[in-house]
Amino acid sequence: MVALPSLRGLQAFEAAARLGSFAGAAEELSVSAAAVSQLIRAIEDQVGRKLFHRVNRRVVLTEAGVEMLPRLTMAFQEIGNVSRELAGDSFRPRLVVSVPPSMAMGWLSQRLAGFVASRGAVDISLRGDDDPVPFDRELIDLRLSYGPHYRDHPTQDIVRDAVYPVCAPGLAGAVKSDALAGLPLIHTDWGPTGASFPSWRNWFEAAGIELGLATQRGLSANSSRAALDLAISGLGIALAQGIYCAEALEDGRLIRPVARVITLRQPYCLTIPERRARRDVVASFRDWLIEECRRAVGSPTLGTGSHPD
Repeated sequence: MVALPSLRGLQAFEAAARLGSFAGAAEELSVSAAAVSQLIRAIEDQVGRKLFHRVNRRVVLTEAGVEMLPRLTMAFQEIGNVSRELAGDSFRPRLVVSVPPSMAMGWLSQRLAGFVASRGAVDISLRGDDDPVPFDRELIDLRLSYGPHYRDHPTQDIVRDAVYPVCAPGLAGAVKSDALAGLPLIHTDWGPTGASFPSWRNWFEAAGIELGLATQRGLSANSSRAALDLAISGLGIALAQGIYCAEALEDGRLIRPVARVITLRQPYCLTIPERRARRDVVASFRDWLIEECRRAVGSPTLGTGSHPD
C-alpha cells in the first residue's frame, strides 16, 4: 500500500508555496523552518517529484508544485470554512468574481450592495480581468465574459446586448437626422487582444450613409465605461452597450438621438467551474447576476431599435 502524504506536510507545502519561503510558512504554522523543510522533503520523497527550486533564501515552485497548489489552497479554504461553521463562529462565505474591466469599474460595483442585502454577509473579491483568466490559480468562482472563451468549464449564454448611439441632452439639438452631423464622435477600441467592437464606420455603413474619413474624428477610449463617461460629460456621442447605458438613459443623463442600433456579434457568457457551482453562495450570485444583466439589457429606454441583419 502506497503511503499518502501527511496532512501536516501538505499544509507546509501550501503555506511555503503561497508565501514564497519556508521561513514564512514556519511562522504561519508555528513550527521551525527546519521542520517545514523536513515535511516538504518527505512529501517530495513520497510522490517522487520535486516541488520546489531553492533560490537563495526563497523557494520557487516547479511545474509539479504549480499543478498542486491551487487544488490544495481550495481544499484548505473549504476545510477552514467547515471548521468555522462547526465551531459556531460567525461564518462569512467568500466569493471571487471576475468580469471585464468596464463592468467592474462602476456597473457591477454599484450593484453589489443589492446582492449583499438579499443574501447576507459575504466576502467578495471583485476582479476586472481581460480574457483568459486563470480559474484555478486565482480561485475564481464565476467569470462573466464577452463571448465563449472557456470550453473546459461549464458556460452558458445569458444575454445578447447591442450598442446604441447616446449623448448628453445638451447635444441633441446638433443632431441632423441619422447622419449625426455636427457632433464629435466617441470611439471605443478594446485593443489588439480584445474582441471586435462595433465602430462608427459600421454604424454609418448599416445606415447607408457615406462619410469617409469623417467617421474617424472625435475622441477615443479603450474601455466601454470610459467612452460612456465621455458621452455623459457632453464631449460627444458614443456607441454604448445597453447594459452600461440603460441606467443613464433612465435617469436622463443620456438620450438616444437616433433609433438605429447594432447587435453585438457574441453574447455575454457566464462560466463557473464545476467544483465551484456546488457552493450555495455561487448559485445565489449566479442567479442574481443573470437577473441584473437581463434587467439592464431589457430596459424600456432601449426599446427595440432598428437592428441590421
